Amino acid sequence: MPAATKHAWTDVPLETLSPLLGRKLLTAERMMIAQVFLKTGCIVPAHDHHNEQITYILEGCLRFWLGEHADAPGDVYTDVHAGEVLLIPGGLRHRAEALEDTLDLDVFNPPRQDWLDGSDAYLRREK
Repeated sequence: MPAATKHAWTDVPLETLSPLLGRKLLTAERMMIAQVFLKTGCIVPAHDHHNEQITYILEGCLRFWLGEHADAPGDVYTDVHAGEVLLIPGGLRHRAEALEDTLDLDVFNPPRQDWLDGSDAYLRREK
């Protein structure tokens, strides 16, 4: 029988992706959870992935452009504030901007392989 494991976020190393973006990851066999730290003005470029994503904003606010609006962001968006959750189905293109310093908790099923192997170049650009 598999064993449970306990973790403290304070013990998980912070991965700095850019001056405005960092994250901490924990992964299980079929799920991943991440603390994502975004400074005001941080842009997460338009992208999509097969993984289901749950984004829970703990502090701050993220503005999302979803679907056809992700590649040409305009006045059709969804703001997600502290205490709110956005469910993003696999395959839905999305883009985000931090309207203020933000801490979000992302859950993915299955785990994001590009985040595990560092092939997530779209996040590693200067913003």
